[in-house]
Amino acid sequence: MKFISLLLGLVLLAGCSSGPAPAATPAGGKPDGASTATSSPAAGLARSEPTEIDVPRIGAHSTLIPLGLNPDNTIEVPPVSTPRQAGWYVNGPAPGEAGPAVILGHVDGNKQEGIFYRLKELTVGDRISVSRKDGTTIGFVVSKVDQIAKNVFPSDAVYGDTKDPELRLITCGGSFDSAAHSYRDNIIVYAVRS
Repeated sequence: MKFISLLLGLVLLAGCSSGPAPAATPAGGKPDGASTATSSPAAGLARSEPTEIDVPRIGAHSTLIPLGLNPDNTIEVPPVSTPRQAGWYVNGPAPGEAGPAVILGHVDGNKQEGIFYRLKELTVGDRISVSRKDGTTIGFVVSKVDQIAKNVFPSDAVYGDTKDPELRLITCGGSFDSAAHSYRDNIIVYAVRS
């Protein structure tokens, strides 16, 4: 699949200040590099909406709300007024389907720690589970953790097609730019189905 290279957009909010995974979108309505893979029995499960995420190592447990796109084609983020709420990007694969499912959460907000406040502490081998509406729970294992400047967000690595079910957890990180009211980096956790 050929990916369209576009500049990344920013969503300015209080707390986490800019959307954990801001990305401009091509005409198809998905962020730059978003997966368009379809599920097959060999590669993944049938689509089912995720309902909860559990990351035991960092004590993160949340229901999942659906997230789409803002009018400026950046990914929506969970409400900053409820920073312990995580959300799932509905225009990409669901956890368990072939491709990278994307879950977003705040590092902080509303003068509180966010659901992904400790996300940067995850290490290779840590476990993540996602419950789905169909009653299944999908297990994932962390394969990589990155901290990367927002202005070089790795769209292809985050949203690009994968043959097997994968997961991406994304939040803000790094130092806080008080002039821009935004964290300078993103923390991105890559995980594969276990």
